[in-house]
Amino acid sequence: MKSSDAKRIIEIVPARGRGALSNRESRFLEGGREIDLDYLEALREDLPEPAVATQTTLTRATSIISRNNSPDIGFDRSINPFLGCEHGCVYCYARPTHAYLGLSPGLDFETRLTAKVNAADLLRQELSRPSYEARLIALGANTDPYQPIEKDTRITRAVLEVLAEFNHPVAITTKSALVLRDIDLLAPMAAKGLARVAISIATIDSAIARTMEPRANSPARRLQAIERLAAAGIPTTVIVAPIVPALTDAHLEQVLELAARAGADSAAYVLLRLPLEVRDLFVEWLQAHYPLRARHVMSLVSQMRGGKDYDAEFGTRMKGKGLFADLIAKRFHLARTRYGLDRERRPLNSALFAVPAARSDQLDLF
Repeated sequence: MKSSDAKRIIEIVPARGRGALSNRESRFLEGGREIDLDYLEALREDLPEPAVATQTTLTRATSIISRNNSPDIGFDRSINPFLGCEHGCVYCYARPTHAYLGLSPGLDFETRLTAKVNAADLLRQELSRPSYEARLIALGANTDPYQPIEKDTRITRAVLEVLAEFNHPVAITTKSALVLRDIDLLAPMAAKGLARVAISIATIDSAIARTMEPRANSPARRLQAIERLAAAGIPTTVIVAPIVPALTDAHLEQVLELAARAGADSAAYVLLRLPLEVRDLFVEWLQAHYPLRARHVMSLVSQMRGGKDYDAEFGTRMKGKGLFADLIAKRFHLARTRYGLDRERRPLNSALFAVPAARSDQLDLF
């Protein structure tokens, strides 16, 4: 993509409160549409600034637990109550999954969402199978389980209620303070060794966060969430993610320090990942919001990825490689030790898992 093309797309499709600046079609569509850029450019001044509305489709899924065999993540099963994510984080590695739906990984990903309304019922069925063996379930491994539509749909809460009923271990990853709503479920589970929460904070700069993660809670609000979770006895990890070179990497130590003060007991980090369509979306965003840094940022990204914009190799895709990646790793480990975030994290407890007795309106005779 030529830089001039990206600039024109940015000017044509501004959207308040959204991360992506364009809406490229799914790579799986057989046909395509062509935009008359010159015509739209002539009309641009007459068009009102759009505020793209969120559309949510309620669907009944056929399965709810996703399984993986990736060697560089600490779980082999996860639940994602939603497809797409209204937070609109421009860097989100999950954006390309929207292409499988025939939708754009751009604005469609954050404005055309799907909610799996029967998630809790499917989970109950899965956990009740005689062959099921309990192991950690990750909640929010792809899209955020506490994105804004959860406030009304309450699908994530219903899933947690089932997990609590079965004494099943769960690890939640989110950047939303909405997780505090469910402390009444999470605190008793944590007391049994069944639950922990990870809060993702990429930067402490609210101005960067507003454009990079437009509909997510502010960094300050997320730190408050860590404080309240920790006070409730829930093990809480801070994930510095993503670390964007020459933009947010300078905030690494401060994020860890503030999270430690708030009560986090462990920490992790992930370098910026730009798979498939995410690369062009991120470059568009950089050119629009930080044009003087764009070339430098992408140069460092390339240095961390073996001369490419992204390398999906297991083992290095999260941390990168090369001098800059090594420097980030050293800084992280030093700061994690300095702020007491290097304590060994206990594995969650699978031994308490049990299928509840079947409900019945008829009393037992004996």
